[in-house]
Amino acid sequence: ARDPEFGPRVVPIIPDEARTFGMDSLFKEFGIYAPEGQKYEPVDHKLLLSYHESIDGQLLEEGITEAGSMASWTAAATSYATHGVPMVPFFIFYSMFGFQRVGDLIWAAADARARGFLLGATAGRTTLMGEGLQHQDGHSHVLASTVPTCEAYDPAFAYETAEIVRHGIERMYGPSPEDVFYYLTLHNENYVMPPRPDDPKATEGIVEGLYRWQPAPKAKDLARATLLFSGPAQGAVREAAADLAERWGVAAELWSATSYKRMREEALVVERWNRLHPQQKPRVPRVTALLETSGGPIVATTDFLRAVPDQIARWIPEGRSYTSLGTDGFGRSDTREALRRFFEVDAGHIVVATLHALAEEGRVKRSTVAEAIAAYGIDADAGVPWAP
Repeated sequence: ARDPEFGPRVVPIIPDEARTFGMDSLFKEFGIYAPEGQKYEPVDHKLLLSYHESIDGQLLEEGITEAGSMASWTAAATSYATHGVPMVPFFIFYSMFGFQRVGDLIWAAADARARGFLLGATAGRTTLMGEGLQHQDGHSHVLASTVPTCEAYDPAFAYETAEIVRHGIERMYGPSPEDVFYYLTLHNENYVMPPRPDDPKATEGIVEGLYRWQPAPKAKDLARATLLFSGPAQGAVREAAADLAERWGVAAELWSATSYKRMREEALVVERWNRLHPQQKPRVPRVTALLETSGGPIVATTDFLRAVPDQIARWIPEGRSYTSLGTDGFGRSDTREALRRFFEVDAGHIVVATLHALAEEGRVKRSTVAEAIAAYGIDADAGVPWAP
């Protein structure tokens, strides 16, 4: 928004949650649009980052109305066609209140060839403590998968978010603009951001949906495994990988899966091409080719429903097992640690899932799996998380 040429085309849209999302610093700098300007003295007028309305304000603070905000987003997202003036709207909202509440309006915007960004903040089912069912989003990426022109991403790190937005702007507003829009989930958890990998394949993989984030430890005689993560699941997966190497004799490599939807749709394109070109050499889906360079069983962990990582299950390399761990069920009001144990997506459950897959292959003893279940204090007879 500060860019002198591009910035004025940016349209930040918030339905009442600007302070929740840490965006109150925009109030004074860019102003909140009000056609008649500031008509009252806000209660926070003495604060440095006080509420500030102006006729030329750039920020759209819509109040508690996702539908109204979506209408503003659609107007800005289709301005390139209706007015010949390309605008770049960023609508940021509680992710649970996006596709869940205004999914039909999102579909209508897609049908109108909208371009822009939807940002599902405080996303996931275990990152927003104490809010109960109304805020616990574990399924927006399932809903996003039904919209053809929606590019849906669940980045784990800041540099991934930046690269996806950069790519999206170039794709929607560059020399050959496309009628797509981007949905990014943003989570509510603090952790140290790792540096961006200095690897062109990683940059490509961020956009295409999958890249190797960390190779397996180099050690002889260790069983191998491949762990996939997205969004805040990165923490538990990294912890599980360390435990597997240090305690259980398993060398696991880590892959960041930024978009299962992107991977699935590319695989469908390849599958269709092979079906319609039976006399030519078959092509290989990108997800298959990438995972063929890894080893051992594959375990994918997400803060969303298992249906999200299950989108690529058909294209896992032949002879490799695939286990998905997710947050199927209703949300809960509790600590992150308790929620992840309840939904069976914490480090202990990831270790057990990996060891079980290796036991199925005869690479570790079944008694080792039982030992891990006991070591992590897992109740093997607990009810399933998605039970009513």
